[in-house]
Amino acid sequence: MKRIVLSAITLGLLSSVNVQAAEDLSTMFSEGKTSGQIREFSISRSVEDTRSAKKDYTRSANAIGGHLKFETADYAGLSLGTAFYTTNGLFNDSDKTDYTKVDPTLLGPNNEAYSILGEAYVQYKTGNTVFKAGRQKLATPLAGTDDARMLPNLFEAYLMVNSDIPNTTIIAGHVTKFAQGTFGRAYGAGGLLGVTAGYSSVDASNQVGQFVNMGEYAIGQNTDGVSVLSASYKNGALKAQVWDYMAHDILNAIYADASISWTCLLSDAVKPFAAVQIISESDMGDKYAGTVEGTYFGAKFGANVGNFTGYIAYSQTSENDAGETTENAIISPWGGMPAYTQGMVTRHMFLAGTTATKAAVVYKFKDLGLKAVGYYATFAMDDNNGYTEDDASEMGFDFIYNMKAVKGLQLRLRGNFADDFYVKTTNVDPTLNGAVSWSEYRFIANYNF
Repeated sequence: MKRIVLSAITLGLLSSVNVQAAEDLSTMFSEGKTSGQIREFSISRSVEDTRSAKKDYTRSANAIGGHLKFETADYAGLSLGTAFYTTNGLFNDSDKTDYTKVDPTLLGPNNEAYSILGEAYVQYKTGNTVFKAGRQKLATPLAGTDDARMLPNLFEAYLMVNSDIPNTTIIAGHVTKFAQGTFGRAYGAGGLLGVTAGYSSVDASNQVGQFVNMGEYAIGQNTDGVSVLSASYKNGALKAQVWDYMAHDILNAIYADASISWTCLLSDAVKPFAAVQIISESDMGDKYAGTVEGTYFGAKFGANVGNFTGYIAYSQTSENDAGETTENAIISPWGGMPAYTQGMVTRHMFLAGTTATKAAVVYKFKDLGLKAVGYYATFAMDDNNGYTEDDASEMGFDFIYNMKAVKGLQLRLRGNFADDFYVKTTNVDPTLNGAVSWSEYRFIANYNF
């Protein structure tokens, strides 16, 4: 594994070749493009746990890896692409399977290193239409990469993208398999929180680095995958999109949002913006996830003033009766997290009955190549949400520094601080009642080539 990592680092120092139209099959490969990223990630979380069956602890982890990608040049509209991904532990505690010591979100099962052929696709372009088939990244509202730890989520999909209509993009496709990224191991136990936080309802922690059936990953049932249809529109300051995800024998999810910005009448320097979003879900087919009738609504309002941006956001999810806790929650098993009110970690806004608010500020020090972000999010929990009995909150920061002295090098420092996540009372095991709080810091170095 060390040899693989060193080879990737060596290749990363080579200059990439620009992709262009090839004259024949030979130049299709010789004029291809090599690109990638080398990533070092360090994380540390100090947890305060008042549950008598648990204990306070600090867990940390370090990893190095990234990806190496090769794309051929375009020959008669046809091109090929492949990418190799790897993550490897670095200076971690020897007791790797004790997750109160070693954070589980940077590596694979049992906190071991792993590698995967994450992308392997065929692409064909004709006119304003692009067909892409095979292993690939997806960046959609309810199925996405979630590249928040070492390796992203990856998909096996068959897509058609068309832009014949002015200002409009149409996407149609079918997604058959999902390879969970390392971030998904944060929800390795599955259950309600996992499936509403963008991950599996079953324990999928050992599926990291494997392409598995979409239904098998989400709920432990083999299905015919997820069919997708979307339309997005952009014209000046107005943007809108709508997506329909048909997860066969599980649910149908519709996501839509719209945003607009304008110049303030009192000052040209002030540019307000507003946005709304909605998610509506209903069960379908064999209803492998049970009854699903969830609705989420979110809104955001803010303004840009020079290098400064500030906004406030609000969201509400439909309430449960005393029945199934997932019935009126928003189920989102395959990554992707578009909610305006999400925290860096906390994703309670999709639990049934949750009212969430968030305030955030962003300042760009353009001359320095530095962006600073700060936020505070609160989650008012409903009695029948199935997870917590009390309200929750999270605050945090994110500093991103794109180093001008070293082209392609980005340094990032992130922190999140969760307060009193109270676990719902259980009569089965009263020792699990209590509150959990934490302070978490992340340092990430990315070298892009």
